[in-house]
Amino acid sequence: MALLSYTIRRLLMLIPVLLGMSLIVFAIIRAIPGDPALTILGEKASAKALEDLRQQLGLNNPWYVQYFHYLWDVLRGDLGVSLHTKAPIAKELGPYLAATIELTLVSMIFAVFIGVNAGIISAWKQNSWFDYICMLVALIGVSMPVFWLGLMEQWLFAQELKWLPSIGRDNPRDPVTAITHFYIIDAMLAGRWDHLRDVIEHLILPSIALGTIPMAIIARITRSSMLEVMRSDYIRTARAKGLGQFFVVYKHALKNALIPVLTIVGLQTGLLIGGAVLTETIFGWPGVGRYIFTAIGNRDYPVIQSSILVIATIFVLINLLVDLLYAYVDPRIKYR
Repeated sequence: MALLSYTIRRLLMLIPVLLGMSLIVFAIIRAIPGDPALTILGEKASAKALEDLRQQLGLNNPWYVQYFHYLWDVLRGDLGVSLHTKAPIAKELGPYLAATIELTLVSMIFAVFIGVNAGIISAWKQNSWFDYICMLVALIGVSMPVFWLGLMEQWLFAQELKWLPSIGRDNPRDPVTAITHFYIIDAMLAGRWDHLRDVIEHLILPSIALGTIPMAIIARITRSSMLEVMRSDYIRTARAKGLGQFFVVYKHALKNALIPVLTIVGLQTGLLIGGAVLTETIFGWPGVGRYIFTAIGNRDYPVIQSSILVIATIFVLINLLVDLLYAYVDPRIKYR
C-alpha cells in the first residue's frame, strides 16, 4: 500500500510539472522569429491571405487565449494538427517516436551491458592495466562528439569495409511492413528474419554512436560505486566465509552498488529520447528529433509543443520507474 500511495502521489505531482513545462515551451516557441502564416503561404502571398490564415489558425488571439485553447485540446487527448502537413499530430508523431525509442533502447542496452561490466571489472581489478585502459576509454568516450564518432563509423564500417549500412532504418528496396512501427518487433511478427537481420544491421552504427557517452558515464559511476561497496564490512565478511570473488562481486556487491547506476541509466535514457537529433540527422534516422527540427524550420508551433510535451512526459515517467526500482534493488529503501 505504501508503494501504491507513493506512486499515486508521484503521478499527481506530474500535473504541475507538465503544466509548467508546457507554459515555458509555449512562451519560448512564440519568441522564435518568423511568421507561421508566411512560412506556409510563402513570401509572395498577399496581405489579405496572410491575415485570413492567421485568423484561421488563431495566431491573432492573445497568447493566453492560444495557450488555454491548446491546453484544453491536450486534456481531451487532441495534440492538434500540423500547420505544415495538415495531418493530426498524434497520428504523425507515432512512427517518429517509435523510431527514436527503438534506437534509444538499443543504445542503452549496449551502454549498460558494456558500461556496467567494465566498471565492475575495473573496481575488481583496481589499479591494474585493465582498470587504467577502461577509465581512459571512458574519458575518451565522454569527451568524443557524437557527430564525429558517427561520421567516423560511416567512413570505416560503411564506406571502407562495407560491413554495415550507413543510413536509414531498413532497406528501402525491401521495406519492413509497419505494424507497431518498432521495426524489430514488426519483423518478428511478420516472420521475416531477413528483415530482422537488416533492421539490426541498420541499428548497430547509430546505437553505438548514441550509446558511447552513456556507456562511459555508466562505467565511471559503476566503478566508483563498486569501490565504495567493496570496502564495506559485509563484503569483508563474505570473503572471510570463503565465498569466491566472482560470487562476492556479482551477488553481494553489485546489487548494493546499483542505486547510483540506476539513476544515471534513467536520466541518460530520458536525455537520449529527447536529444538524439544529431545522431538521427547523421544516420538519416526518421526519429522524433528530426521531426521537431523540421517543425522548428517550418515554424510549426503545434508540432513543437506537442512533441516536447510527449518527450517530457516520457522523461518524468522514466524517472518515476527508476524511483520505484530503488525499493526492489535495495530492500532497505521504504516508501512511506
